[in-house]
Amino acid sequence: MATSKNNVVTHGLSGKVGDLLVFSQRKGKTIVSRVPRRSGIFTAGQVAQQEKFAMAANYAKAAVQDPILKPGYEAKAEADGLTSYNVAVADYLNAPEIHSVITSGYTGTIGNNILIRATDDFEVESVIVRIEKADGTIIEEGNAVEKPFHWEYSATVANPSIAGCKIIITAFDIPQNETTKTIAL
Repeated sequence: MATSKNNVVTHGLSGKVGDLLVFSQRKGKTIVSRVPRRSGIFTAGQVAQQEKFAMAANYAKAAVQDPILKPGYEAKAEADGLTSYNVAVADYLNAPEIHSVITSGYTGTIGNNILIRATDDFEVESVIVRIEKADGTIIEEGNAVEKPFHWEYSATVANPSIAGCKIIITAFDIPQNETTKTIAL
């Protein structure tokens, strides 16, 4: 691969020359390289990624036509200098993240709070909290409530023995990607 800076002949040139060379622009430089050769044989991982991207494209096409989803994607696109289609594709491809779960306010008493900080590249749609005994028996499960900088879940069932219990947090975004985090008490 060759690079060229401030060359009058190749400045701004991009595209393919026959089956030999490809010209492209990166950070003010003209890059000259050989035409890539593709074998046509893809690994299982490549096929899976191609399928996921095709599903993301289908989701994005539908999302930018949906009168409920479109305004949100357009607003995010305008703020980021992208298209609403690109924002929707990225939203489909990226699951939310659960950054922190604060369980210090949970002692097994009804009304105790569990605080969750979850983010997404577009929007976290919902957060579900499940509290289980050590043997996997569900004590309670429900939706956390969105607050300005976190999600909050208030316990609805008394749990006299929290030792060994697990709190399982699942965050969902609009395309229904999910991320789960388990905290042992």
